[in-house]
Amino acid sequence: MAIKDIFLAMVIILAWGLNFVVIKFGVADIPPFLLGALRFICVAFPAIFFIPRPRIPLHLLAFYGLTLCFGQFALLFLAIHLGMPAGIASLVLQSQAFFTILLSYLFLKEAIHLPQIIGICVALLGLITLASSQYMQNTQTIIPVLPLFFVLTAGLSWGMGNICNKVILKNGQTKTLSLVAWGGLFPIFPFLICSFIFEGKTQIEHSLSHFSFKDVMIVMYLSVICSLIGYSLWGHLLHKYETWKVAPLTLLVPVVGLISAFIFLNEVLSIQQFIGTLIVILGLCINVFGARIFKKIRSIYN
Repeated sequence: MAIKDIFLAMVIILAWGLNFVVIKFGVADIPPFLLGALRFICVAFPAIFFIPRPRIPLHLLAFYGLTLCFGQFALLFLAIHLGMPAGIASLVLQSQAFFTILLSYLFLKEAIHLPQIIGICVALLGLITLASSQYMQNTQTIIPVLPLFFVLTAGLSWGMGNICNKVILKNGQTKTLSLVAWGGLFPIFPFLICSFIFEGKTQIEHSLSHFSFKDVMIVMYLSVICSLIGYSLWGHLLHKYETWKVAPLTLLVPVVGLISAFIFLNEVLSIQQFIGTLIVILGLCINVFGARIFKKIRSIYN
C-alpha cells in the first residue's frame, strides 16, 4: 500500500477504535435502537441534499444500507447495551475480516494466498485468546453469551456489506461518500421500528427530552467521523486494493479499542489479553509482509 493510503488506514483504525467507548457512553443515556436511528439520520441529512445519488441499482444500495449500516450497528449497539465490554466488543467485531475474505473467495472468486492464510490463522488464534480471557475489573466476570453472539453476527453483517461495497465500486463511477450518505437512508426506518417496538414511546420521549450536549457530540462522532468519513475512506481502500490487503488491517481496531476502554472506562486488561493482542498484531504483520518475506527467503535459497 502507498504511504498515503497507510495513513488513511491509520485514521480509520483510530476513529473506529475509539468508536466503541463512544457507543458505551451513548447507550448509557440513549436506547440502542434510537441511537442507531439518530446516527443515520445525521449521516443521511443534510448530506443527500448536496451529494448526488449514486447511479447504482436500488437493490444494491438497499442491501448495502441494511447490512453494513443497520445489521451491523443494531446488533453491536444492542450487545454493548446488554453488557458486552467495549474493549472486547471492538475485538470480536473484527471477525468481519475473516467473513469478508471468505465471502470474497466464495462470491468474487478472489484468491487467498498462503501468507494471508497463515496470517489470518495466527490472528484468529489471537482473537480466540482474547475472547476466551476473563475481563478483569474489581471482580472476574464472564463475557455474556448472547451479546457475544450478537457481535459475531454484526461482524458477519459487516462482511456482507464489504462485499456489496466492493461490487458497487467495481465500475469506478460511484463515489464512496455518495454511497455512505445515501446508503444511510435505509437503516433509519428499521431502527425507528425496532425502537418503537422494543424500547417504547415513553423511553424514546424521555431520552429526546433529556438530550444533552454530550449526547449531541456522541451522535455527531458516530455519524460524521465514523460513518461519513470512516466508511468513505474504507470504501476507497477496498476499491483500490484487493480485499485480503485491506480487511485484515481492521485487526488493529481492537488494539485501540482495548486501550481506550482501559483509559476511559477503566476496563482492565489481563495478561492473557495482552498476549492475545500481541498475537493479533503478529498475524497482521504476517498478512501484510508475509509475501515479501517468503519471496526474499526463496530468492536466498534459489
